[in-house]
Amino acid sequence: MSRIDAQLAFLSEADKLKSVLRGTTLCDGSRRENSGEHSWHIALYAMVMAEHAIRPVNIDRVIKMLLIHDIVEIDAGDNPIHGDHDPAEMDLIEKAAAERLFGLLPADQAGAFRALWDEFEAAATDDAIFAKSIDRVQPVIANLESGGGTWPEYKVTAAQLQSRVGVKVQKGAPAIWSALKARIDAWFAQHTG
Repeated sequence: MSRIDAQLAFLSEADKLKSVLRGTTLCDGSRRENSGEHSWHIALYAMVMAEHAIRPVNIDRVIKMLLIHDIVEIDAGDNPIHGDHDPAEMDLIEKAAAERLFGLLPADQAGAFRALWDEFEAAATDDAIFAKSIDRVQPVIANLESGGGTWPEYKVTAAQLQSRVGVKVQKGAPAIWSALKARIDAWFAQHTG
């Protein structure tokens, strides 16, 4: 297979990400978003919100991570952060998916994409920490904009949101979490009690 044929095969396979429905709805609540839409939207979030990263980041690398971070969902599906699944089992499934999907590319690109994906998953570098933060911000906004979105369906509590989302956002973009916290607290005050 030629280099171009391998690249086109990967891109055709990547199109399947548009068919993976996520646990989060669009901001207008009209339907669930797909993982392709999510990846594009958080790349845009990163471009717009990069100035709020706790440490300087290479926004080009962050965007690349965000564009490929969920590609494994083609094989693994979406596993909402508030859903019921075994994280260790999902880790194995996602690693196998990364191996298969990035393996469609020519070796040099496969290695580079896999390294970026692994870096995002490890969330140890400044770029990956910020990318993980932004990945967590977008669903919060969608839920707030849609009147709680899927929070009631997943029986999300304010404490869960803080421990599963807030901690990660605060690590890479504390100013963004601070800005969202008042809106989150107001929603939970109105809808629980």
